[in-house]
Amino acid sequence: MSYRSLLLACLMFTGVCLFACKPNDSKLQQAVNEKLTATPGVSATVQDGVATLSGDVSDETAKQTAEDAAKNVKGIKSVVNNINVQVPLPPPPPVAMNPDDMLKKSLDSSFSAAGYSGVTVSVSNGEVTLEGTAKKSDLRKIMQTAQEAKPKKVKNNLKLQ
Repeated sequence: MSYRSLLLACLMFTGVCLFACKPNDSKLQQAVNEKLTATPGVSATVQDGVATLSGDVSDETAKQTAEDAAKNVKGIKSVVNNINVQVPLPPPPPVAMNPDDMLKKSLDSSFSAAGYSGVTVSVSNGEVTLEGTAKKSDLRKIMQTAQEAKPKKVKNNLKLQ
């Protein structure tokens, strides 16, 4: 064998070894994704040794943790971090009902349930005003129902039948 043939054979053998020893992308992707299990919602793809991270996390710390985990996988050349940080929306402010509205709804409901359809209720600053018409025999129960709602005052402007 000539010196050239031997050199060519050695070069080919070295090339095959280097190619065979290079980790393939699918094995790298599997290794990166195993490291990313600590960061839910994030996954990676690997092409030519470059890991591309995607998904959603709740804060910058989780995003950086995922990137660091991918960089620490042997065979990864670089990391493209396409992870989105989802900023949580603030909770909506509690719906504050005006106490007068609550009192009016309560009394309207009570009067309707008792069958007092001629009675209308208005409330201002916790004071209830009853208007409309009512039977004289129902007046006592109407006033009692109004008082049970605990207003500051009940003003009776009902016309009795």
